[in-house]
Amino acid sequence: MLTGPLPLVPPAKSTSNQQSKGPSVVALGGGHGLSASLSALRLLTSELTAIVTVADDGGSSGRLREEYGVLPPGDLRMALSALCDDTDWGRTWRDVMQHRFRPTEGKSGSLDEHAMGNLLIVTLWELLGDAVDGLKWAGALLGARGQVLPMSTVPLTIEGDIRVTAPDGEWALKTISGQARCAVAGSLERVRLLPEAAPACIEALTAIELADWVVLGPGSWYTSVLPHLLLPEMREALCGTPAKRCLTMNLATDTKETTGMTAADHLDALRSYAPEFSVDVVLADPASVSNLAEFEKAAGMIGAEVVLGKVGAAGARPVHDPLRLATAYHDIFGNS
Repeated sequence: MLTGPLPLVPPAKSTSNQQSKGPSVVALGGGHGLSASLSALRLLTSELTAIVTVADDGGSSGRLREEYGVLPPGDLRMALSALCDDTDWGRTWRDVMQHRFRPTEGKSGSLDEHAMGNLLIVTLWELLGDAVDGLKWAGALLGARGQVLPMSTVPLTIEGDIRVTAPDGEWALKTISGQARCAVAGSLERVRLLPEAAPACIEALTAIELADWVVLGPGSWYTSVLPHLLLPEMREALCGTPAKRCLTMNLATDTKETTGMTAADHLDALRSYAPEFSVDVVLADPASVSNLAEFEKAAGMIGAEVVLGKVGAAGARPVHDPLRLATAYHDIFGNS
């Protein structure tokens, strides 16, 4: 049992087996997309910061958010797990963090479908009384190569509109609220964050200002990537940073969230929501670009050079391969 206050800074990690620092990189996103970029970037640098969306309202994260009024921990947990070293210690703690309690046959319990890492993170938040400090302690425990920060210090809600057929046969707009619902809405319009003037995490803003490179994406375009440009303070920091900016495209463009959209449409959507945001490099797998001329034109509209590279993993599922992605990032950073 704790008998006194915990220090606000976790114990220093040994750096005896750490690689040379490498460039200072900030990666933004959420979910599996951010995990993919972090799994690659941790191979290149130990100066790595993940800035994670905090709008999830489904599953274990949604339950904890509703019951305890905390930030949804799920995407933060996945980012921490992706930063674990490929050692016995790192692999074990990665598996612990990702372990999900399953109901036994014929029984149900209060822990069903909760991820162990979510419970650990919320425990640290309750003990320390601070979201950033709790994530620092979790990172120290895991031996994470880098730090994980929330994009905002308050839970966010994503809203968007979809076109539906009204009783009179005309088109009408229907508001969809919540990340879980927006992620399967089809084609979203007027995507927004609530509260509109939510505060950004100060440590996240500082990391963006001091970075050498900012990497945005891959990930669910409207619910993991775009939110960083919808938060006013975060958008200002991303537009004003002296860092180079790399946008990583998804391998699959026509998804439940982006029905009918091409790779070029993704870039156009980004520009429509944040016209002042420019990019130095857009990284895409050639298999995901149906019309290269159209895609290069859209990239040029946000000031970006297109870099094509085979970054998808072998197999039918559209997932990034960490080693291929790391190679692509290495070449991009080295040519800056």
